[in-house]
Amino acid sequence: MPKTIDEINERIKRGEAVVLTAEEMVELVKSKGPEAAAREVDVVTTGTFGAMCSSGAFLNLGHSDPPIKLGGGEAYLNDVPAYTGLAAVDVYIGATAVSRSKGLEYGGGHVIEDLVRGREIELVGKAYGTDCYPRTEIKTTFTIHDLNQAILCNPRSCYQTYVAATNSTDQTLYTYMGILLPNFGNVTFAGAGCLNPLTRDPTYRTIGTGTHIFLGGGEGYVVGEGTQHSPTNQRGTIMVAGDLKQMNPKFLRGGTITRYGCTLFVGIGIPIPILDEKMAIDAGKGNEEIFIDLVDYGVPRRERPVVRKVSYAELFSGKVTLDGREIPVSPLSSVRLAREIANTLKRWIEKGEFLLTEPARRLPTDTSIRPMKQIEPVLRVREIMTRKLVTVGPDETLETAARLIKQHGIDHLPVVEKGRLVGIVTSWDLAVSIGTGKRKIAEIMTKEVVTARDEEPIEVVIRRLEQHKISGVPVIDEKGVLVGIVTTDDISKAFGKKR
Repeated sequence: MPKTIDEINERIKRGEAVVLTAEEMVELVKSKGPEAAAREVDVVTTGTFGAMCSSGAFLNLGHSDPPIKLGGGEAYLNDVPAYTGLAAVDVYIGATAVSRSKGLEYGGGHVIEDLVRGREIELVGKAYGTDCYPRTEIKTTFTIHDLNQAILCNPRSCYQTYVAATNSTDQTLYTYMGILLPNFGNVTFAGAGCLNPLTRDPTYRTIGTGTHIFLGGGEGYVVGEGTQHSPTNQRGTIMVAGDLKQMNPKFLRGGTITRYGCTLFVGIGIPIPILDEKMAIDAGKGNEEIFIDLVDYGVPRRERPVVRKVSYAELFSGKVTLDGREIPVSPLSSVRLAREIANTLKRWIEKGEFLLTEPARRLPTDTSIRPMKQIEPVLRVREIMTRKLVTVGPDETLETAARLIKQHGIDHLPVVEKGRLVGIVTSWDLAVSIGTGKRKIAEIMTKEVVTARDEEPIEVVIRRLEQHKISGVPVIDEKGVLVGIVTTDDISKAFGKKR
């Protein structure tokens, strides 16, 4: 017999509701089947705790005397820029905003955590001044208790599932998926598997605008679908909001992802009412039944290649097999805190302190995300690289290399042996080798060569040149055969023509 949310709420009020965490529900469905589980269980609680970069808080600072109009001006909270394109004393502090003085060490997510901890925040504001808001500058301090409102409002939270990440290149990569070691050296992943809220109700029968949730240690609500909501490939998201003054810093933590940026780690839990057997089936799926894509972040493109499918069970085992190799796995989310959130929400419901809500509007189930519209074509390496190559062999003399560089007016000499790139020599290498007694190219060449592929966007190569502080890279094909070279001179000429 199907249940309704109203009926479940009456059972909660009477202290009769049967509440299980998502992990407990998986075990019950395995042992008794979904039909019996649907009869026995009223609510399944979920939880996740991880980096949610699309987070932030609206703050109402109150009016100064004389008043200042920060709207359209500037505001810095602990030297982190806040968005001021609102009314006079409303600002929005985004989790990824970066401190002007501390850089990636401190950002908007840290400001939000400091607010929740009750710490004092410095405000520096600048305005253009008006007749009714004559003040143009202000410097003061406040705590969360001094604010009229502090509302956590996250445009995108709580992905239904997300990808796992690895790296095929020979360079360490620093990404929002953490540090990825070269040559498939590790795998990282986000999410809490079967505890992930949206995996327990994948068709969003009970999740939508107005759904009552655990948010950051307090209570909050689902505003609606989150940005980049893409349920057609199991990547639904939600927008959430709640009173920051009620939240707990244990479940709301500012953080820095190494050499990527600032973020806010957020704890979210959603109660899933078990209305019928179909919902019991969905809520009873274990980690071995939830699969995500393992993606190669070594390809810095919008569409990255999928290496293989992996289950959360495999990821939680701590290793993934790739081409016969066991690759270590590390999570980016805290399963321990996800469990604590699910258990906390369970206790609240069992005590009658937390009721369920019927969504005013369910999340859409048929949307997918569109890419950014770009009006200019992507400039690729093959369009600007030099194809007429001047090369040397590793056994040739330094005098030969110097003569070639002078003769052709170049700075980079790829070193080739049996048709394959084995090194590179520059005019700088030759200059610093004078008087060292070295005679052959092999003695001074760089053996670990930074390279490019001809199909890569030129912006990717510019980033590589900046990272390695070099002025040119050989271009190779998929077999490692040298097909060209691209230098900062080539790039400057290309962008000069575009302008």
